[in-house]
Amino acid sequence: MKKFTMRDEDFVCQNCHKKVTALKYSARDHCPYCLYSLHVDINPGDRANSCHGLLKPISLEKFKDNYKIIYQCEKCHQLHKNIMAKDDDINEIIKISTNEKI
Repeated sequence: MKKFTMRDEDFVCQNCHKKVTALKYSARDHCPYCLYSLHVDINPGDRANSCHGLLKPISLEKFKDNYKIIYQCEKCHQLHKNIMAKDDDINEIIKISTNEKI
């Protein structure tokens, strides 16, 4: 079974309501302004999750030469991780980096 479906699409953030453009080098999976995401996937890009809750960025985790943003769903409370994008707001990254690690 395929574990990744490429979906790099424009969207309007459900948290900050800003228009977000496609990433162009990978699949855009969170807002670069507020870092929030939506709990819509079971496997990346499949849109098979019925939860649709907001994924709140709560912490960071080192991943190779980058970081993963750790999220907690505000609806079902499940934890989720996404790789940080090059255009993510550095001030928002700093804010969540000071949060206590899980």
